[in-house]
Amino acid sequence: MSESKEQKAALPEDKLFGLPGFPDKEYLKSGPVAVIECPEEIACNVCEAACPFGAIEVGKEIKRVPEINPEKCVGCGQCVSQCPGLAVYVVDMNYTDGKALLTIPYEFSRVPEEGESVIGITREGNKASKVKVESVDKKENGTNIVKIVVPKPEIHKIRGIFIEENEN
Repeated sequence: MSESKEQKAALPEDKLFGLPGFPDKEYLKSGPVAVIECPEEIACNVCEAACPFGAIEVGKEIKRVPEINPEKCVGCGQCVSQCPGLAVYVVDMNYTDGKALLTIPYEFSRVPEEGESVIGITREGNKASKVKVESVDKKENGTNIVKIVVPKPEIHKIRGIFIEENEN
């Protein structure tokens, strides 16, 4: 039996931890670090070129899956807006005791505002909990950077946001 398109489009959470772009749990505890959710070998190395600290490696064979070196990564997020596949985000598990800060790419026309309450969306496209927008960095390339405050248990589930429009 073949996988459905839905199953192929959404990488299951349990598959994340084995990716070369996914730092181990100890590094996730140490502060902000980039996570690269790129499981396929495709001809792309813009994340590597975007990293000013040399923390992302694809190598000469640009079809390799990107690897993150969390010892070099400072969680600056320069790679987040550069990935054409929207596969890079930054996790900061040290935000508060119960909350983490998630830095995600965002390409929709209605850009959220700082302090706005929005709904977290899972990688499968399902609504999760309400999250708060910490900051928005508008980029010229159209891939804006949005930082959201997420409950720690949902940090590896939420990959996007949904803005509920008020009906008047």
